[in-house]
Amino acid sequence: MSRERLPNRRWSETFTLELHGLHYLASFSRFDDGRVAEVFLQDHKPASQSDSNARDSAIAASLALQYGCALDALLCDAQGRASTPLDATTAESEAMR
Repeated sequence: MSRERLPNRRWSETFTLELHGLHYLASFSRFDDGRVAEVFLQDHKPASQSDSNARDSAIAASLALQYGCALDALLCDAQGRASTPLDATTAESEAMR
């Protein structure tokens, strides 16, 4: 399977979220058909471990999305709630649709 390229210029949505007492800034962009195409995350504490984890998970998720992975493949807790900032970001991006 090949990677689906995004347009050079694209609309993005940015918002803040809180999860497990940590605050994050999240952004996402969509393909022309409305599917989420990329995710950016950062913690409010630059260079912290949680910031690195959030950024790395967003890069991995963005690549997976561009190779056709569905959003519902991302992790949630046993009750189906967001368990990571990436989960919370993708849930919010679907709610904004």
